[in-house]
Formats: sequence, structure tokens, C-alpha cells
Amino acid sequence: MIEARTVTAPRPFAVLLLLTLTLGACTQTGGGRPELLEPGVFTPTRDGPEGAPPGTCWGRTVTPAVIETVSTQVQVKPAKVNSDGSIAKLPEFRTEERQRIVKQRVDSWFETPCAEVQTEEFLASLQRALQARGYYAGLVNGRLDPVTRAAVQRFQVDNGGPDSSLLALATARMLGLIVTKSGTSDA
Repeated sequence: MIEARTVTAPRPFAVLLLLTLTLGACTQTGGGRPELLEPGVFTPTRDGPEGAPPGTCWGRTVTPAVIETVSTQVQVKPAKVNSDGSIAKLPEFRTEERQRIVKQRVDSWFETPCAEVQTEEFLASLQRALQARGYYAGLVNGRLDPVTRAAVQRFQVDNGGPDSSLLALATARMLGLIVTKSGTSDA
């Protein structure tokens, strides 16, 4: 007895729905911001670099490693050559790939004002200081929103600071937001 089966391809809508549901289950912690997974990249951390003074807060920029993939052809069978010197069969090769780190990942730490210092009044002063220098065009609302973060990052990069939207302590001092006691570097 021969049994016949009918195989139907899945409908595009069903495949799309399944894919959407599957990917929808893949959420990140921290509100979808992958930076929150690494302390100091998006928010200040008290777990700064080794030897950091207690009670200080830190931010960091991460430069990823540079990895190079090298492909080489390795001969696995030599060519077969006829007695008259003509090639009867070409040689066979296989491709081997290897990766090597050209440049290691670099974490660059910088001191930053701690969260308790960054009050609504402090952030409004930050926005006004950036606005006065032509870096911020948003509303002065005392919030560290994406527009403010972008302005902080542009200002810092243009002035030799870290390439980060996290406010560096040196930048806060440059903007006149934090003063230091004479002869110390504490905020």
C-alpha cells in the first residue's frame, strides 16, 4: 500500500507571526539599553578603576577589540602531472581561517559627578551652560534626556574630553558647575 502525504509550505503570515513572537521574547534588561549592562558606560558607578579613591564615581568609554580574520589556502592534494609535463589533475586546496586580536579592548575611565550631585537644579545649570556655548538647543528642563546627553558628548569630544554622553568631572569643572577646593581635586 502506498501512502501519499501532502506537504504544504508554511504561509508567509504564519512565519512572520512566529518570527515576531520569537524575537519579541528576546528582550534586554535595563529598558532596552545595552549600555546599562556595563556599569560606568551609561550611568556613573562607584566601582571605578583599581585604586580609585573611595566615595568617587566613575564613567568609562569602551573601545572594542580589533579582530582580524586571516584566510589561507592549504594544499591537501598535489597536482597530477603527466609524463609530458601537462597537468592531468589540478591540485586540491582547503581554506583555513584563523582570527587574531590586532588591538585589545580598552576601557578608559574618567571621574564623573556622582548621582546625588546631579540634581534637577544641577542638570538645568548643565543645560544652560551647554546652551550658552551653542551645544544645547532643547528646553531647560533639568532632565538628562537624550538631547542633553548628545550635547554633553559633543561638548566633551570637541574639548578633548571622553567620547561619552556621561558627564565627566573635568567637563563639569570646565563648565563652572563644580568647583574644587584650593589644592585638592575633590568635588
